[in-house]
Amino acid sequence: MDTSLWKKLEIIAITIRIATTADAPCLAAIYAPYVTDTAITMECTPPTAKEFLRRIQTTLQRYPYLVAVDDQGMIQGYAYASAYSFRTAYDWAAEVSVYVAQDAIAHGIGRRLYQALEAALRQQHVVSLGACITADNARSIRFHERDGYTQHALFPHFAYKLDQWWDVLWLTKVLTPGNTAPQPFVPFAEIKR
Repeated sequence: MDTSLWKKLEIIAITIRIATTADAPCLAAIYAPYVTDTAITMECTPPTAKEFLRRIQTTLQRYPYLVAVDDQGMIQGYAYASAYSFRTAYDWAAEVSVYVAQDAIAHGIGRRLYQALEAALRQQHVVSLGACITADNARSIRFHERDGYTQHALFPHFAYKLDQWWDVLWLTKVLTPGNTAPQPFVPFAEIKR
């Protein structure tokens, strides 16, 4: 049997936990090829581990920042939420992002991260989620649609990277349907864990 095929098929045992500042170098390494080689993110220069440390600390004050760790203790991916807007009326809407190590894509890690992220966001009383995706990123679009996201906007000719223009999509998911007033938003740092 071809062992490389077996490696692709094996199910990875994953634990989801809150990111720590010690995770910054690993997260920077996972993210770098997305920045340098793709239009999946519109960041053009890979952030340093120091910058990731700052992002983790800042994000965790208000939103979850989660990592997926395999049974060998290696981080295989991460997901986090951020503010859609810092205007108070948008407190119940969050933008979500997920990145998985290149050799761990299509093992269900992204889905597990999003499930844990959504559970944390529900505790915070977040009602709606948004994901900004490059229109040519069919894998991410399928991933989000399978998870209940619906496309609501197309921004044509919206970003320029890798010597070309890119269209950008906005997909959303409602965690708590209904038109009643929401419960007060709870910053992630105040959630009892």
